[in-house]
Amino acid sequence: MSTSAVSGTSERSGASAGAPGSGEMSVRTAFAGMRRVADVVFRAGCPDCRARFELGAGALRLAIGATSERTFYSFTCPECGVCVRKPAGERIVELLTGGGVRTLRLHSTL
Repeated sequence: MSTSAVSGTSERSGASAGAPGSGEMSVRTAFAGMRRVADVVFRAGCPDCRARFELGAGALRLAIGATSERTFYSFTCPECGVCVRKPAGERIVELLTGGGVRTLRLHSTL
């Protein structure tokens, strides 16, 4: 994966940001063509009322424990109000963190 530096230099300053070989680009160039960022939604289901729904990243919480058995995500069912807690494997953790879900790291006090 390659990365590019994004320069905060304005175009009015006459800087050559974005010039071939400069290694930098202006913010305007970096985001050219971008219209808006779509909100990430996750499909979920409630084991109590069996409702199926979509939740935004803000409605979910991810807790990462010392082991996979202690790693889970949780949310409140919008239909019945029950707090749901489900295990989160590596792929789920990757999807949730990539989608902007707030994460809590659990520490062991042994």
